Amino acid sequence: MNTSERTMQLRLAAHISWANTTDRSSRTAAARRASHHTRFLDMARKEHPDATEAELMDIAASKKKAHYQELALKSAQARRAKRELAQKDKARRVKAELAQARSKPAA
Repeated sequence: MNTSERTMQLRLAAHISWANTTDRSSRTAAARRASHHTRFLDMARKEHPDATEAELMDIAASKKKAHYQELALKSAQARRAKRELAQKDKARRVKAELAQARSKPAA
């Protein structure tokens, strides 16, 4: 079975599984409990045990924003590094092609 067929088979199984699920909320409850926001809320509770629930929600929201901003920064840095590497590689190839063209005797 090739990759495309395997992907289709897995999608079909997922659709059948969801079609047979009557209580979608209970099926996804564990994932919601373990969501990112819960993680940030847990960190806020640990770091600020005396904070009110409203303050904890604000702290968790800020932690979540900071986390995603950090991911965006790392992504931008990785894209820039990749672009710069590609530009250097292209410059090296062009330089090599020019050197090779100059070294060929004129016909």
